[in-house]
Amino acid sequence: MISLFILIPFICLVILNVLFKVFRGMSFWLVVMISLVQIYFSGLLLFNSGGIKYDVYSTKLFSLLLKLSTDNLSLLLLLTIGIVLFVSALVGRYTIPDSRQRFNFFSLLLIALMGMNTIVMTTDIFSLYVFMEITAVALFVMIAMEKDIFALEGAFKYMVLSAIATILILTSIALIIMVSGDTSFAAISSAIKSSSASLMIKFAVILFLCGLFVKSGLVPFHGWLPDAYSAAPNAVSVFLAGIVTKVTGVYVLMRVVISVFGFTDPIKNVLMFTGALSIVIGAFAALGQSNFKRMLAYSSISQVGYIILALGCGTNLALAGAAFHLFNHAIFKSLLFVNAASVENRLGTVDMDKMGGLSSRMPVTGATSVIGLLSTAGIPPFSGFWSKLIIIVALWNSAHYGYAVISLLMSIVTLAYFLSMQRRVFFGKIRPGLENVNEVGPGLVLPQVILAAIVVGVGIFFPIVLNKFILPAANILR
Repeated sequence: MISLFILIPFICLVILNVLFKVFRGMSFWLVVMISLVQIYFSGLLLFNSGGIKYDVYSTKLFSLLLKLSTDNLSLLLLLTIGIVLFVSALVGRYTIPDSRQRFNFFSLLLIALMGMNTIVMTTDIFSLYVFMEITAVALFVMIAMEKDIFALEGAFKYMVLSAIATILILTSIALIIMVSGDTSFAAISSAIKSSSASLMIKFAVILFLCGLFVKSGLVPFHGWLPDAYSAAPNAVSVFLAGIVTKVTGVYVLMRVVISVFGFTDPIKNVLMFTGALSIVIGAFAALGQSNFKRMLAYSSISQVGYIILALGCGTNLALAGAAFHLFNHAIFKSLLFVNAASVENRLGTVDMDKMGGLSSRMPVTGATSVIGLLSTAGIPPFSGFWSKLIIIVALWNSAHYGYAVISLLMSIVTLAYFLSMQRRVFFGKIRPGLENVNEVGPGLVLPQVILAAIVVGVGIFFPIVLNKFILPAANILR
């Protein structure tokens, strides 16, 4: 059954482009249908699986071509991918005016969907690399789709740094194969454990981690991320920030550390230091931004840092917090980028110094942006509070007191820059010249409401989420 998560997007992509004249007008509805089907089935499998643990379902696709398996972490990502895909499709239909460009966007979404679904289910390190690159190529094109000079610059930076990451990862895979003689996660893990003192293995692990740090946009490998996020078309920004970097960078990092490399002390120390560095630099960099989308980009760097910090901690509770924050961040960051898209759609700019008092003219956008910022800053009862609380408690319980304090203090900085954003964009009296601004249409209001409802719902019903999904994550390493 899980092979359908790859086959359905692939078949629809082929049909859509072979029968271009027939299905051109149906591309949006096709993507929406696929996203809803993925949300339903991944959510159903996740709900029935009993928590974030391993070896729940397994299958083989095309015999030897792809070996797939899913656990609760994979299912959580499949659900998140479906939600963000649905939202991105809605934003794309509303904000991309040219019909041919819209068709290209929806086709590229299907390519990226196929790539990301394979990434979260594959158990082969070379297949993992191949589909990371397929997803990245689709995003290169999407970012530069409007052929704006800044979009082309953002796409170029992403492509160059992604190429560097590719070289690092491919070199690492070559060294790993020399030691293990195989590309499956299980074989590599066994070979690494028996050759843990090998200098070649240590070098390969360093190269692989550095490549994934680039893909994740972690400090000091984050140079491409602010430009790509802020310069991309709005629908692409939602998709890229909401899920692509989470899957191609953060999820892969979690998967290879948990399933392949293992939690050695050097790996844990590197992850925790990199995570904390990203939290601090991302938060303070966001403070100085006047570009709405660029501020959100630096905020993403900071929030991803929390996930990596928890991953480096390595305890069962910390890993549960990392998985939970990965989901929460995808949702509330997608919400905030839809808010930015709505404001840009009405004002034609993302310069916060040219805004003010928009809540009176755009009440839904203003209200949902408050929900998004409070969740990002970790304010109860919203979903982001609970995942951050789990991470901080896990750090404290494992005697990483300094990292726990940093995590708490940077949440205050996060609240500071988001309150600054609210003051400049939504609060106060309407700025002269903006009196005639109206709320955006349903194509942008609907995704805002859906994402805000998820943020609020997960936060309010956290006890159910805790008992159903988070506490069973104590088995994640067993």
